[in-house]
Parts: sequence; structure tokens; C-alpha cells
Amino acid sequence: MTQRTDQTRPGLDAIMGAARVAAQKGPPPVHLWNPPFCGDLDMRIASDGTWFYLKTPIGRPALVKLFASVLKREADRYFLVTPVEKCGITVDDAPFLAVELQVEQGDRGQVLNFRTNVDDWVACGQEHALRFEPELATGGLKPYLHVRRDLWAKVTRALFYDLVELGEERDIGGERMFGVVSAGEFFAMAPADSLQDLM
Repeated sequence: MTQRTDQTRPGLDAIMGAARVAAQKGPPPVHLWNPPFCGDLDMRIASDGTWFYLKTPIGRPALVKLFASVLKREADRYFLVTPVEKCGITVDDAPFLAVELQVEQGDRGQVLNFRTNVDDWVACGQEHALRFEPELATGGLKPYLHVRRDLWAKVTRALFYDLVELGEERDIGGERMFGVVSAGEFFAMAPADSLQDLM
């Protein structure tokens, strides 16, 4: 696998240019692009949502948003893509963070609206599910929100506590589960009798 260095930076410039052009017409249709693989960039998204290039944090939010707009996942790998180029990057956990929550009432009851760290708003529901995974280090739970096309946002710890406050118990398959409702969908966190152990 080819490792890109800053000597091959024109590839990164090409991605930036193509992303800017595509963004002028709305969200880039990365799901329609299947260009050849051109190697890996020294780019990483840390578990706290910080993007790094050549091991240096990318300090410009507009640039991070631009790269995020052309991010694509294939199996367990992540790429920045244009119509003609695909470059691999490293993602430590999830590519996005859910950093803000607004609750509103809709036709189907409570709707949880999340803002990501790249300023996308996502209404949780059937197409944008919540999932809760065990956190091995603490024995707690890690919540994730589906953003688009197999790209997920990790929900911050503060928002997780907000979700717990909004939670309720339901019988699912004969088991009493604790979870949260959004747009008529129930997203189970854990068995109701084990919740205290998972916080």
C-alpha cells in the first residue's frame, strides 16, 4: 500500500479543488464516485473529532468541513474521494462527533435533532439510527448516531446523559429494555435492570 508524503501533496490539492467545485452544487455525490485508489494520505481523525494532516491538527473549520463532505467508507476503511481519485485516511473511532442536541415535537412525537462537529444537523429516526456499544475500558456505553452512508458520529458524554434523561422503558421481545424514542422509533440502550452499571 502506497504511503503518501507531503511530496505528493498535489493529490490533496486536487481533492480540495474537486470538493469545492462539487460543494457548489450541493452535497457531493460521493456514493456515485468510484475512482481508482491512489494511496494513503497522512491524515487522521482522532477519537475527539480532531482532524490531523502530517500529524498537525487542521485548524481551519472550513477545511475540515470540506474534507468531511467527500469522506466515504468502504467496509472498515475510510477515504477522501473525488470523481477521479480516492485516498485512504485513518479514523480512530467514528469520523464525526454529535455535539449538540435539540428536542422538538413532530407528527410522530419526540424528535431528537443532533448537530455534528462539522455543523450537519441530523434528525434521529429510522434512517438515522442511534446505536449503543459497550465501552470496554469503563464498562459503560458508547452511543453513535448514523449520519449518512455508513458514516457515524460518536455522541458526546454530555449528550449521552441527556439521552438517559429522555429515556424510557419498553418491553422488547419479552425483555424490559431502557432506551430513547425519536420520530416514532425506539432505540434500546440496555436491559432496564442493568442501566446503572452502564453509566
